[in-house]
Amino acid sequence: MSACQLSAVTAENREVLHMSVTFYTPCATPRPVRLSEATRRFADESLHGRYGDDALRTPAVALDDPTHPDCLTPAQFAALSDCGRQDAAIAALAKYAPVRLCEGERICGAATCGLAISAFLPVTFGGNPFLYGVNHLTVDFFGAVREGLNALEEQVCARLSAAEQENLRPRQLEFLCSAAAALRAFRVWHGRYLAATETARPDLHALLRQVPFSPARTFREAVQSLWFCFAFTRLCGNWPGLGRIDELLEPYLEADLAAGRLTEDEAREILACFFIKGCEWIQSHTPTGSGDAQHYQNLVIGGIGRDGRQVTGRVTYLILDIVEELPISDYPITVRLSPDAPEKLFRRVAEVQRHGGGTVAVYNEPLVLKALTRQGYPPDEVPEFANDGCWETQIPGCTRFSYSPFDALQVLQRHTLRLDTDTPAHFDDFASLYAAYLADLRAVVDGIATGVLDAWVPGWREGNRVWNPQPPCTVVSLFEHGCIESACSYLEGGVPYNVQSPHIGGAPDAGNSLCAIDRLVFRDRVVSFDRLMQILKNDWEGEEVLRRTVRRRLVCYGNDDDTADGYTVRLLNDFADLCAPWSHDLPVVFPSGVSTFGRQIEWAPGRLAVPFGYRHGDILSGNASPTPGTDTEGATATVRSYCKADLCRQTTGAALDIRLFPGTVDGENGIRALEGLLRGFLTLGGYFMQIDVIDADVLRRAQEDPDRYKTLSVRVSGWNARFVTLNREWQEMIIERTEQKIQ
Repeated sequence: MSACQLSAVTAENREVLHMSVTFYTPCATPRPVRLSEATRRFADESLHGRYGDDALRTPAVALDDPTHPDCLTPAQFAALSDCGRQDAAIAALAKYAPVRLCEGERICGAATCGLAISAFLPVTFGGNPFLYGVNHLTVDFFGAVREGLNALEEQVCARLSAAEQENLRPRQLEFLCSAAAALRAFRVWHGRYLAATETARPDLHALLRQVPFSPARTFREAVQSLWFCFAFTRLCGNWPGLGRIDELLEPYLEADLAAGRLTEDEAREILACFFIKGCEWIQSHTPTGSGDAQHYQNLVIGGIGRDGRQVTGRVTYLILDIVEELPISDYPITVRLSPDAPEKLFRRVAEVQRHGGGTVAVYNEPLVLKALTRQGYPPDEVPEFANDGCWETQIPGCTRFSYSPFDALQVLQRHTLRLDTDTPAHFDDFASLYAAYLADLRAVVDGIATGVLDAWVPGWREGNRVWNPQPPCTVVSLFEHGCIESACSYLEGGVPYNVQSPHIGGAPDAGNSLCAIDRLVFRDRVVSFDRLMQILKNDWEGEEVLRRTVRRRLVCYGNDDDTADGYTVRLLNDFADLCAPWSHDLPVVFPSGVSTFGRQIEWAPGRLAVPFGYRHGDILSGNASPTPGTDTEGATATVRSYCKADLCRQTTGAALDIRLFPGTVDGENGIRALEGLLRGFLTLGGYFMQIDVIDADVLRRAQEDPDRYKTLSVRVSGWNARFVTLNREWQEMIIERTEQKIQ
């Protein structure tokens, strides 16, 4: 169904009808209607790809475009350093990227060049882009909004002046000059929007005369300043998270409401525009793959501030209002929940989650605070935690973050058991098997750490902390603490915390495999060790009776069985121990985390059959969630199993995916059931939980008629995506996740 045509509400589609704009929900309870029809239409056209298609029409600005008077010749381009090329590119982008104004928008600015959608700096030479953007980080726009970019420009100028008396390396001086150049380019881009709005949109022109170069004074100015800084950063090919925008915007809203300058309904319209404009990279016909909406523009809301008080406020609830009404999945939202959070917050989270899309996930705030404190972050900074582009926690504006994923199941199969060789390993008891497996895991972790340190900080063994040159990323560095002060970019050690987190994937599959070997071979003596290895090498061929028996009788992780869960729990705790020696007192630290982010699809061809009854090529567990089809006791049992590990030791996070059948969350009883699940997750010691509500039958219909379900969003892993932008493999992975009830 087109979301722009009149249609009766049916039991099948359960869409909200408001004038001519409708939005899908899997829930029997309709989505509420709070926003104006004009805002809902703006959302609808954005969700259906109008502005993403527009960006594709101008993929990039060409540095060698002969129609530009300042174009570069090949000799001039070749003579520039990498930083010089970046500076020239950003200057050209600010000067020549299309300026877009949308009818009815309440804030302005747009990332209008299509290559930025693919994480390139959208500037070419010789027809090719030459720099990637930066992602998996959360920048700090708080200072820009509160103090204005003039203050940042003054800081850069002062640092350059002081540099004359310091013994800085040439690379450091070049970085500071690049920072000044980036701010000049930002001012050019800002000036073009000032000119474009002067007569066409005086209201927007008035906003831009104040922000972002001067401090925001009102709620609308604050939202405009935040968006404009974000849009320019995105225009340059970067995909940053935004962090705790409710904490940033709340004082402006409260002041405006108290002074009578604004009503709450008007504030909702302004903030909704911010969310809608974040959909500007949606295309009407996105190439399928791992899904769209993977631009890492994450938000974290709720929780406590540095003073220990709740920051949850009107802006928090306005954000939840907006994503409850509009199926916008482009800002993955995580709510920081604790037993002390307002009752209203639990209810509003549940009310939003029942509409599906996986847009709102939750952190167990007390546990995350404990994990980050245990890692050694300063106590006054820990309460400000946000996340990167998915759910890995970090201190926003202070952290260079990335992760190193590996498949724990393949380590077991190929290294420990040697199932891919003519002579598989032999073990006489479980203890020796597990000891060998831990040794292989230790080699993986140690290899990650030494490989990264050798590549980035080659003198680390001698205590030298000078980084090897990395690709320039000046715009991001402007919004990261420490970069201007240290005269080093975000990627060259400029920020206080440099984190490369080893991420274990397939842990539940490895745990189930260990459980099955222990039961079948060493405890129940159903089959010998060597015979089981041959069965697995042969992909269970000729052993269908045994395979089905194992699938039917073996209790696996995810069913609240202490024995079955114990293997995965032990593995996760021991993995954290392996990372611990690399987690302190190094120029890069390596705290542990648990994830797959959908890699179970790409890993499947390299995996062999598993002893708990699955064959080569089967799609297995995601993140810290049970293997599909093995969790039969309901969502509550799954949460209990997941929480048995000491998740406080997985510093950067461990995600649990829960998919609920829509009928489970219908009505008042459904809301209370969801609230109970959230509270149980906190009480039991979870870290991060992402809940999706979807009907597999609807997903099958979307596969057959994708045009009808353009805006149907699902939670993929650390991100959301419109289902029809996933390829068949990814769609099947979503469909095959165990559909749970809350018991």
